[in-house]
Amino acid sequence: MSKSCYSIFLITLLLPFAVLAETETYQIDTSHSFAKWQVRYRTAKVIGTFSNITGTIVVNPMRLQDSKVTATINVFSLNSYHPKRTTHLLGEDFFEATKFKTIQFVSSNVQATSREGGVMKGELMLHGVTKEVSLPFKVLGFGDGPWGGYRSGFEIQTRLKRSDYGMTWGLDQVIGDPIGDEVEVTLLIEGIKLAPDGSPWKKPLEIEKGKF
Repeated sequence: MSKSCYSIFLITLLLPFAVLAETETYQIDTSHSFAKWQVRYRTAKVIGTFSNITGTIVVNPMRLQDSKVTATINVFSLNSYHPKRTTHLLGEDFFEATKFKTIQFVSSNVQATSREGGVMKGELMLHGVTKEVSLPFKVLGFGDGPWGGYRSGFEIQTRLKRSDYGMTWGLDQVIGDPIGDEVEVTLLIEGIKLAPDGSPWKKPLEIEKGKF
């Protein structure tokens, strides 16, 4: 094997490790990402989702502490699986969606506890109130997409008090329809890797076998 061919061979072997060591940018895939929430209601729990999440994830799979996230949830994508309840939640007693159309999060710091997860801190703006939150997260994986390109997956689980964000309707009710204050939230996020020009990343053409 010639010197030049040997160099190409080494680059081919080391390329996957070099890619993993770089910071990568992913666009949140709205059609494959959602936020699920659940809260106590009388003797049971009510669940629902937000299905419209947009944003950007900048991540180094080998150094999660270098990651940055910005995300926006369209409040009007709320679905409680009960039309009247969904309308009530979007109204003035809760989200006031016509006034506060989005929920926004911007990370400020990421603490990696392993290569598979950590805690992400940042500012959460909800219902006109901005508070610093800590969000434990898991890296679900990185890999080729089913339709080409490259994808990432993340899971975030946390608990929020709605009263911290000015949504107190029903908290003082002893009888009737009491609703809990603490809301359990799970976000399942899928990202599409972007190229430097902002377009979906495509895998470089592989070196054909037998060419060297």
